[in-house]
Amino acid sequence: MKKIILFGVILTLFISCQQQEKPAISFYYWKTIFRLSPKEKNCLITNQVKRLYIRYFDVDLIEQTQMPYPRTPIRFETSTANFEIIPVVYIKNKVMLDKKLNVLDLAQKTNSFIQQINSKKNIAIQEIQIDCDWTLASKDNYLHFIEAFKKVSKKKLSATIRLHQIKYFKKTKIPNVDRGVLMYYNMGKIATDSLNSIYDRNIATRYLSSLKNYPLPFDIALPIYSWGIQIRDGKIIGLRNKIDAHNLKNNSSFVLTKNNWFTITRSNFQDGIFYKENDQLKLETIAANDLFEMANDLKENTTQNPKEIIFYDLDEFNLKNYEEGLFKKVIDCF
Repeated sequence: MKKIILFGVILTLFISCQQQEKPAISFYYWKTIFRLSPKEKNCLITNQVKRLYIRYFDVDLIEQTQMPYPRTPIRFETSTANFEIIPVVYIKNKVMLDKKLNVLDLAQKTNSFIQQINSKKNIAIQEIQIDCDWTLASKDNYLHFIEAFKKVSKKKLSATIRLHQIKYFKKTKIPNVDRGVLMYYNMGKIATDSLNSIYDRNIATRYLSSLKNYPLPFDIALPIYSWGIQIRDGKIIGLRNKIDAHNLKNNSSFVLTKNNWFTITRSNFQDGIFYKENDQLKLETIAANDLFEMANDLKENTTQNPKEIIFYDLDEFNLKNYEEGLFKKVIDCF
């Protein structure tokens, strides 16, 4: 009897330790050339990163023929020997909306192109991730593609999942993959209002309670990127990446009029972009406090512990906005 009780205590402690295990830190890499800077390398070492999710290519439609084709494939200039690589293929939803789409052909060609990229650098993979914001109109093609791709690739398969696909999964359905990755960003519309389209807690709370009901195991992707929205005469004319607020504050042509909003006082070119006098530039950023808030909200509203938190995305420009130990502190919230 004592042995049974002792075994029960040990089993309870073992399960408790498993439950307290923190998720691993991983990163998305979303550039067309894989070339790590010293700061990026240091980030990976400091955070003991073992897995990198690298965007291999996009799948878009050729304008003239409306046929799918791979766009901007990755080129490797830095060795990936120290990491497990998970190729990510971003498929535009308009590809899946094509009612004449040959799903099997697309699956075969997508898999073949991944193999070509891997063979050039002798990269061995165990998993592939498909990134597509499918809708009710495209779900049939998308779900059939996932089935076909899984058979063709014979690899472990993961898929990105948006909040609306979790809340309405009975309508949008669940792809037949081994796991999902919840993209906890790009929540709102890119607009001229004061809201942050990357992360808005008010929008997030509409979906959080649905997370407990989602049948597919999922990990979580969190944002560490920012961008600027250029506005002219009340209309959006462009999305500007890698806008350095510090540089703008030191530029007399840009005047900070309110939090994260700049008014252009004199027409000028900045990093190859033309800004006209009286244009406005709205910066959307993710602060450290936002990441802690996201992590705590997700912890409270998920029954499953994510095995991995994937930060989007690994880029020296993004990393400089956060203290070195931040990512581990965010992980500690889970």
